[in-house]
Amino acid sequence: MAYRILVAEDDGDIVQVLKLYLNNEGYEVLHAPNGAEALEIMAQQPADLCIFDIMMPRMDGYELIRRVREFSAVPIIVLSAKREDADRIVGLNIGADDYLVKPFNPLEVVARVRSVLRRCYEFDKKSDPSLSNDAGEEGGSQPLRTEDDIRFENLRLDRNTRKLYVDEEIVSTTPAEFRILELLMSHPGRVYTKIQIYEFLNGEYYINDENTITVHISNLRKKIEANKREPRYIQTVRGIGYKFCEEQKVSDEETEK
Repeated sequence: MAYRILVAEDDGDIVQVLKLYLNNEGYEVLHAPNGAEALEIMAQQPADLCIFDIMMPRMDGYELIRRVREFSAVPIIVLSAKREDADRIVGLNIGADDYLVKPFNPLEVVARVRSVLRRCYEFDKKSDPSLSNDAGEEGGSQPLRTEDDIRFENLRLDRNTRKLYVDEEIVSTTPAEFRILELLMSHPGRVYTKIQIYEFLNGEYYINDENTITVHISNLRKKIEANKREPRYIQTVRGIGYKFCEEQKVSDEETEK
């Protein structure tokens, strides 16, 4: 069955280009000329992926993303003429998975759509480098990993439902955030550059995409760290990238034993 993509965009020429290229890839494309109609469409025909413009009538893209994130974890790609870093950060902070600026190359849009759909719906554990058995380079106490879960102290990733649990409470994540945490937790102690993380998510690195990873990491820290200014789990390796901590804390009860 073809993936269904919802495009919320008020520029008719852009819509026609996106439809042409996405239809050629076999995707079903739904169109909404504004954010309000996009919400109505999603209530009737849930999409597998969304492409949202920011500057639209009736309801802009930022508000649309916020509203969608209240009920859905569907992957969202922003396609906007707003090109400042601050605009990208806002979009990612409120729940977008990726951010492209106009003018765009339609082939790049198709490539990113394909990679996002692959990581969200065609996930193959056997071929995923994050699930290999060489996690951890210096020993240490490793996360407990099964086919379904990765556990580390009060964190648990459920691979079947693609959900993050902190203290056994569900914490909402975007598909990109989940995959980044899954990669890092599967290889505690291993350092990944921003470019490596982005290539893991999307298969190819594009100029300025390092900022996207920075925002995703910041959002993850807000969700899992007791103090995001002094992160315990996702640690920064200055000048290189990020790693997941290697040693698990021993609780007072275990110490008394």
